Amino acid sequence: MNGFSEDILYDCVIVGGGPAGLTAGLYCARAKMNTLLFEKGTLGGQIAITDLVENYPGFPEGISGKELTQRFKAQAERFGLKIHRGEVLKIEKVDKELFIHLRTGQMVRSKTVVLAVGASPRRLGVPGEEEFLNRGVSYCATCDGALFDGVPIAVIGGGDSACQESLFLTRFGSVVYLIHRRDQLRAQKHLQEKVFSNPKIKFIPNKVVERIEGSQAVERLVLRDTKTGELSELNVEGVFIFIGLEPSTGFLKGFVELDERGYIKTDERMRTNVPGVFACGDCRSGATGQVAVAVGEGCIAAIEAEKYLQEEF
Repeated sequence: MNGFSEDILYDCVIVGGGPAGLTAGLYCARAKMNTLLFEKGTLGGQIAITDLVENYPGFPEGISGKELTQRFKAQAERFGLKIHRGEVLKIEKVDKELFIHLRTGQMVRSKTVVLAVGASPRRLGVPGEEEFLNRGVSYCATCDGALFDGVPIAVIGGGDSACQESLFLTRFGSVVYLIHRRDQLRAQKHLQEKVFSNPKIKFIPNKVVERIEGSQAVERLVLRDTKTGELSELNVEGVFIFIGLEPSTGFLKGFVELDERGYIKTDERMRTNVPGVFACGDCRSGATGQVAVAVGEGCIAAIEAEKYLQEEF
């Protein structure tokens, strides 16, 4: 990844390297804007840890999230996007300049900022979850699935991610228990059909996790029936949690306007309440969690950032 200079006033700094951020970077760089992108974690965000993306146009057979991320990155860098590993802790605006403060103590100045910080997995918040993190509890099937070869696995959730990851985990687990608090899944119908036709997946409806138990690693779940309140135990060695996402916007409180759930408020042009600051992707209020939508929003944010530069600088 390319470096950066604290002496340069950049045209645009993008915070976040998922599909929205990389697309914004592609469009900004292609418009000859001096653009820098910061990503604190894995480039690609949520899709980088997705085994198969089946609904992104142009890939009729599907494509792995990792490969799609690499294609986004290569295309953006071809036009001159500079990508740097770094965590942004604070952003402030003084007159027309935006000051981006990094965890390293460094600071970057920019004329515009695109916030594409995405979202992270929501926690269950039950006893044992933190204790057994990386000792049986995981939020990434592609990262950790192979660690549970030939043993029983539980997946918690009922949406698209839970179903996709359950199907992926059948490559490893002796059985995959899909546990959902309701009696019906929320996932797309074609995913539900795949789940119910797979003999290695056992659907357990109307149950929530009360506790995750074990000694050195996960050994069992204590489940509560949502209708009767009855408790039961389920012996598993892996627990994969897919119950939704939370926006990674904590560091932005007081800088841009957030909704009641912590997502960034924008208008239809991806503009926040701070002039020169735009937001797109999974961190934006009304986010769909779809790659195609994130890409479209990243495109809009970049176009609007370019317009802002032309009008204000």
